Amino acid sequence: MNESTAGPARSRSQSATADEVRDGERPAAVRTEDLWKVFEHNDIRVEAVRGVTFQIDPGDFVVLAGPSGSGKTTLLNLIGGLTRPTDGQVWVDGREIGNLPDRELAEIRLERVGFVFQAYNLLPVLTALENAEFTLLLRGVPTAERRSRVEKLFERIGIAGLEDRLPGKLSGGQQQRVAVARAVVGRPALVLADEPTANLDTATSASLIDLMAELNREIGTTFVFATHDPLLMERARRNVRLVDGSIVADERRD
Repeated sequence: MNESTAGPARSRSQSATADEVRDGERPAAVRTEDLWKVFEHNDIRVEAVRGVTFQIDPGDFVVLAGPSGSGKTTLLNLIGGLTRPTDGQVWVDGREIGNLPDRELAEIRLERVGFVFQAYNLLPVLTALENAEFTLLLRGVPTAERRSRVEKLFERIGIAGLEDRLPGKLSGGQQQRVAVARAVVGRPALVLADEPTANLDTATSASLIDLMAELNREIGTTFVFATHDPLLMERARRNVRLVDGSIVADERRD
């Protein structure tokens, strides 16, 4: 299904908002205002995200929950700049990203956002270590430093010794840990994870959630998950529930 080619109904500022820096406070990790995403194909119109307005604080651990087709993955992709809004605005770390040029948007994703995909998205011709260090490579981090950082992280998450294995020689749980390592090794301000436990058994899922919760506490990285996994929903400090592209519930547990 192709995105509608129609432009947004109103213009959006590319500059940082007034609340980016106020009284020395950090801006919201994520903020959206009347955010819409509409897909159109052969006269069929699908409103995947419908007027979503909400905010995520720095260092939070948030789940976007809902059934298939609820819009949670589309909302996650809008937050990460992987797709552009049809209308409305989305800010990441105080910067409005919905109307940025592609090059600036790519720089923000590289420097500020880590992604964990349901299908892992590891490059099959690269080793586990090469996959995990790929973001650091793009940032220009020297070889010795990036490999040291990846090896320390592999030790921490229980996959030390697998650095030279190709993805095809790793289990699903091992591949997902490599994907998580790739997402967090650059210490981004925000990590977005789409169904990160969907292909894992219960024990591996629990271990992976423990890892991400630990990184959240120790590093202060904001985590936002799109999931329907009850285990992950139980561990989140905040559950935002979507139905038909709209937020219908927003619950916090501290």
